[in-house]
Amino acid sequence: MNHLALITQTTSLIAAGDIVGAEAALSELADTEGDRALMVVLDQLAPKDVLAVMREYDDSKESVVNLLVTPEQFARAMVLEKQYKDLTHTHLRSMVNAVVFRDGADTVEFLNAIGDLEGGSEALANYFTEKWSRIEAFARTGTFDATEDYGLMLSDDELLASAYVRPRVEQDEVADRDWMQLAWLLRYECRDLFIEMLLVLRAKARAHDLGLDEGDEHAEEDDGKFETSDTDRGKATPAARTSDEESAI
Repeated sequence: MNHLALITQTTSLIAAGDIVGAEAALSELADTEGDRALMVVLDQLAPKDVLAVMREYDDSKESVVNLLVTPEQFARAMVLEKQYKDLTHTHLRSMVNAVVFRDGADTVEFLNAIGDLEGGSEALANYFTEKWSRIEAFARTGTFDATEDYGLMLSDDELLASAYVRPRVEQDEVADRDWMQLAWLLRYECRDLFIEMLLVLRAKARAHDLGLDEGDEHAEEDDGKFETSDTDRGKATPAARTSDEESAI
């Protein structure tokens, strides 16, 4: 199939809510023309459409998109995930783990690509939202046991000063292909991004303490958000953003 025709078909299927059909069309391309052809198509798809397919990750089967998406393609899609009103960020965590910990992946390369984009640290903060107290414990003590962290939260200056301390736990001890391993890599391999992410995470925690809904601190940006009662079941995808919004990503 002509690549342009496939892109049009995939975009139409996603717009109609047929995420399974869109992924099947992309998988067929990989089967018939090879992985490289699919990677070319993924690079030409709108990031929101790549996100729509990856976000419906099913750990019972492999997704060819998750297996082949590049760090840059993934990062462009990931920063859009906040547009979904998924307050638990369940889909985000599943999607991130499936891609950055796939066999043969350079997880740090993915983290750097995310950090290079505006909104990258916020996207990572969303990933860690449910683990905030344990991430704070990790920043202060070097371990993830929040119950043993009785000290004061590190100030911004203390956080910066602690960036180059030696690890108290080795990566092998937290190699869970989940949030602890990702936090370890952030703190010791992407130190500046870890600090940026944690500062955003703290801002989100303060907003929660003030009784604000997620996103209220940027209320003027809420017009582009949408409900996920359908998208969480793969029935819909967000409406297309304006060309100016997509070109800024």
